[in-house]
Amino acid sequence: MFSTLLRRLSSSSSHRPPPLILRPYQEHCLDACLDALAAGATRIGVSLPTGSGKTTVFISLLSRIFPPASNPAARRSIIIVNSIELARQSAEQVALLFPSWSVQIEQGAKHNATGDADVTVATYQTLLIAKRLGKFDPRQLKAIIIDEAHHAAAPSYRRLLSHFDPDIKNPDPAFKPPTLSHRIPVIGFSATFSRHDGLALGSVFDRIVYHRDFLEMIKEEWLCDVRFTSVRANINLKDVTINSRSGDFNPSSLAQVVNSQNINELVVKTWIDRASTRKSTLVFCVNIAHVAALTQTFRKHGIDARYVYAGTPVAERKALIASFKAGLFPVLINCAILTEGADIPNIDCVVVARPTRSRNVFAQMIGRGMRLSPGTGKQDCRIIDFVDSTTRVAGVVSTPTLFGLSPDEIDIEDETTETLERRIAEAIASSDADNVPKPISVTYTEYEDPFSLVGDSSGVPNIAALSKYAWVACGGDVFVLECMGNGYIRVELTDNSEGTIFQAHYTPAMFDKATAISLKVSPYLRSRHILSAETLGDAIRGCDTYVTNKIAQGPRLTAGLLRSARWRKMPATDEQKTMLQKRWSKPTAEDAGETSQTEKIGRMTKGQAANIITRLKHGAKKRYEKKLKVLAKAASLSVKEQMRRNREVVEVGPLSV
Repeated sequence: MFSTLLRRLSSSSSHRPPPLILRPYQEHCLDACLDALAAGATRIGVSLPTGSGKTTVFISLLSRIFPPASNPAARRSIIIVNSIELARQSAEQVALLFPSWSVQIEQGAKHNATGDADVTVATYQTLLIAKRLGKFDPRQLKAIIIDEAHHAAAPSYRRLLSHFDPDIKNPDPAFKPPTLSHRIPVIGFSATFSRHDGLALGSVFDRIVYHRDFLEMIKEEWLCDVRFTSVRANINLKDVTINSRSGDFNPSSLAQVVNSQNINELVVKTWIDRASTRKSTLVFCVNIAHVAALTQTFRKHGIDARYVYAGTPVAERKALIASFKAGLFPVLINCAILTEGADIPNIDCVVVARPTRSRNVFAQMIGRGMRLSPGTGKQDCRIIDFVDSTTRVAGVVSTPTLFGLSPDEIDIEDETTETLERRIAEAIASSDADNVPKPISVTYTEYEDPFSLVGDSSGVPNIAALSKYAWVACGGDVFVLECMGNGYIRVELTDNSEGTIFQAHYTPAMFDKATAISLKVSPYLRSRHILSAETLGDAIRGCDTYVTNKIAQGPRLTAGLLRSARWRKMPATDEQKTMLQKRWSKPTAEDAGETSQTEKIGRMTKGQAANIITRLKHGAKKRYEKKLKVLAKAASLSVKEQMRRNREVVEVGPLSV
């Protein structure tokens, strides 16, 4: 049936199309490709958004690529796609634009090409079968086009492309690259010419020669106007797992959060409030269970919603999409099936009911509604997405982040691209670097190092403003005052039913250190509760009163507890130095240029050494090391996240391998 259609299109003069007139940017794209090929490049990429006419562009490009002078017989081309729908679309377009060309499809058991057609449209899955790939003689090929080329770095694509270009490495180490009579241009086209899973597109393409962003296309009216609405939803993404390879949410984990009755009701009610007059709405879900549940919710509200997914039989899927194109029902729900290659121009509303961390995936979803369709009366497309209003998980892509805005700082309701860009400009203009609010709290990481000499090793220098005594901060909101052989007072922040509160305890000494060691017992008695306080200042001042009245009775003992006590200025004892030398970690390579540990310890005063020893006894080192690990992990995740985001940025120029 399909071959009959192609023959009819190619043979009937009454159906012969008028001469093809390309849009200006399409001509510029062809010029960029031809200039690159003329300069000797053979593996190039083109980035054009959904609705820009990529298929028309790459078919037109084939008409302008001629056989190399060294091999005039190389007149055939292959277009590689990733689905039968794309294969049919491309083949139909070839037959429509160039009726004199012979065109065939190579896919599955149904479509067996001869390998002799001017253009063969093949799915990569079929070409992975050696017998099917063997039909195509590299000596007869003038070009290879890859549609949805962001997939091309995958091992499956490289496995077949390496048969046509020895510079594309086959993942099989035993593979022997062919000796070719000429270089075959490999040209990739995609709306999202980047990968978020870390696979380098530079392993297939040398450079991107042309890039066009969808915002530019909207401004120039090559894509339809868009109206954005972002809905704040009670979606907690904090515990949703992330795929380590792709960097996006794992669907099964994400579905547990978004596929709930409350969220599904919110999606449907938002559509009723904001888009019920729209003729053709496409909804994106997480998985099949989510698709089924959301479809049922739409139907419960009397809305004719239907769904399609990967398991929908081909004939049924084709009939559903045809009915949707014809406007026979208003809502089509899908998961991961219409993200790529869906040519449904009449879509005038897109509902993104599945959060994503991939700018590519988000752009693909909203791009489904940006095609022009004047014949259906379409004037613009409404984009509705749902923003996490609770946890603000880093990296989630939404309408605000797409425009460089924070979801926390802006409400988006019926905004156009122009108004959103204006709001960005206003936000930048109104920002005042000299009007930065003072921080509520500051973390002094250097001071938290138990071996830091800053502030006489007190842990937090500003504690001096709260007390005249030599309090020491031990990290984790723990503060200790050693009481000159009479035990110690410890203040720490604790949780209770009403929130957090500072609790203070006094632990009296029963024996001196030497006696306790000889008796093999603890030198301390059981600790006793002194007070509770809402603020650290109140807790410290209350403990100071307790010390003066109950512990350090007499001016001599009180003077010894002062930060300014004379004994604190004296050199550290040999016993103190030995203990610190044992507990201090070995220096790292980064410390090589600094003063040695031995020199630092040698210059310490008794007070500095006593403070460090107190901090070590009360867990400061463990807390500090734990915090450093947390900070290192956060820094590593931040670097990985930035690298993932950078991979999604598309620019004209060389690609890294």
